[in-house]
Amino acid sequence: MSTPDSDVEARARAWRHGAHAAVCDVIEPWAHGTVVRSTRHPTYYEFNLVRVEEDPAMSLEALVDVADEALAGLEHRRFDFEVVGVADALRPGFEALGWKTMRLVWMRHEFPPPPGPDVAVREVPYDAVHDLRLVWHGEDFPNESAIAFFEHAREVAMSRDVRILAVHDGHRPIAFAQLERAGDSAEITQVFVHPDYRGAGRGTAMTRAAIEAAGDVRDLWIAADDEDRPKELYARLGFRPAWNAMELTRWP
Repeated sequence: MSTPDSDVEARARAWRHGAHAAVCDVIEPWAHGTVVRSTRHPTYYEFNLVRVEEDPAMSLEALVDVADEALAGLEHRRFDFEVVGVADALRPGFEALGWKTMRLVWMRHEFPPPPGPDVAVREVPYDAVHDLRLVWHGEDFPNESAIAFFEHAREVAMSRDVRILAVHDGHRPIAFAQLERAGDSAEITQVFVHPDYRGAGRGTAMTRAAIEAAGDVRDLWIAADDEDRPKELYARLGFRPAWNAMELTRWP
């Protein structure tokens, strides 16, 4: 993987911070970053967390105490480490305590995608793919109710100029992509294909359609698991690594 350009990395971080600023009503500095909370959306972990923006040079136990204090009253605990090398060193200790970790790569679209499969994609209302969202959520959290999460996610997406693109089998959506925009930048926040329909280029078609729908933005972002395969698909479609980060979450 190439080394991210420092200016592009700064813009990726600024995009993430901008989403927090737009949604969260509590934004408070702490010694090594920022605590962000959205009191309207307490179960939406993406907007209720402790950002670690530099090396805190703190023990694992001290960091857990920071999260316990900053996120008091919430059922979960969450750190977003913006210096991934620091998080890598702490990762085994957090996992031993039962935290779930994900190493992310934020990618910026820089090159036109090559020709792809001829798959029909059309724009649909946000709620048209709700059943697909349930399948997506059930793959990762099979025993967890998602009612509150989906309510919060919908409200947030609607505030960020959301567009939904879908592939259908007959009248039934079987794949979708979600694009959110703010100012002169945008992010493909979701690409999902129903498990019964994978392997036929639909994920590629969805991502290509979202790239086209974004239009002439300064920055088009997508975030992927840095230890999984989707980032390879995104690379083939013209995305390049911009920034590595890590999410560490203690689920309820």
